[in-house]
Amino acid sequence: MILKLLSAPWFFFVMFLLMLLCLEIGRRIRLSAFIRKNLLSSSSISNGPVETVIFALFGLLLAFTFTGAGTRFEARLHLISTEINTIGTAYLRVDLLPKEVQPQMRNLFKQYTLVRADVYKNVMDDAYTKSMSDSTINLQNQIWSLAVNYCEKTGASRDCSKLVIPTLNEMFDITTTREMAGMNHPPDIIYIMLISLSLFSALLVGYDLPRSNRRNLLYMLSYALIISLVLCVIIDLETPRYGFINIRYLDQVFIDMAKSM
Repeated sequence: MILKLLSAPWFFFVMFLLMLLCLEIGRRIRLSAFIRKNLLSSSSISNGPVETVIFALFGLLLAFTFTGAGTRFEARLHLISTEINTIGTAYLRVDLLPKEVQPQMRNLFKQYTLVRADVYKNVMDDAYTKSMSDSTINLQNQIWSLAVNYCEKTGASRDCSKLVIPTLNEMFDITTTREMAGMNHPPDIIYIMLISLSLFSALLVGYDLPRSNRRNLLYMLSYALIISLVLCVIIDLETPRYGFINIRYLDQVFIDMAKSM
C-alpha cells in the first residue's frame, strides 16, 4: 500500500526537497523567458485561467483528503473505546454463568484482552498481525463455546442467554469493524494526484516568482515547508499506527484492563 511507503520519516524531507526543486525549475523557466524578451524589469505577472483551475483543484483535493483523514482518525478512536467498553461489559456478565466455569472464562477473557492489545502492535509485520488475528479467532471460539454450553446449565442465571450471548456477539463483531476501519482509506490514485499537484503547483509558483535575478528564499522555503507538512499530517492521520500522530498509547488501556481481570 502506498500509505505505508509515504508514512516513512524520509517522506517529509524528500517532499520538501522536491518542492524546492520544482520552485527553482519554475523560477528559472520564467527567468530565462524574461531575459530572452528583455522583460526582467516587468512588474506585471498575471495569473491565467489555467493556473486558477489548477490551484483550485489542488486546494479542493487538500481539503478533501485532510477532512476525510481527520474524520477517519476520530472514527478509529471511537471504535477502540467501543471495543474496550464492550469487553468490560461482557466480562462483568461472566457472573451470570455457572460458578464452575467462571474461572476458566475469566482466564480466557484476560488472554483475549492481551491479544487484542497486541493485534496492532506491529502492523508493519504482516506475519505477526496474521498470527495475532488467528489467536483472536481461536479465543473467540473458545469463549463462545463455553458461553453457549453453560448458559443453559444448572447454576446459570435465567437471563444468561439473553445478556451474555448478545454481548459476546458485539465484542466479536467490533474486531471486524476495527479491521475494516483500518483498511478504509481513499484510493492510492488520490495520493498520487495530491503529490503530483503539489509538485506542479510548486512549479507554477516558482514560475510566478521572478521579478529580479535574486531568489525569494522566504517565499520558496515557506511554500515548500507548509505544503510538505500538510501532506505529512494527512498521511499520519490516515496511518495512526505508522507515523508520528498515532493511537498506540491506547493499547495500554487494554493491558490495564487485563491486569484488573
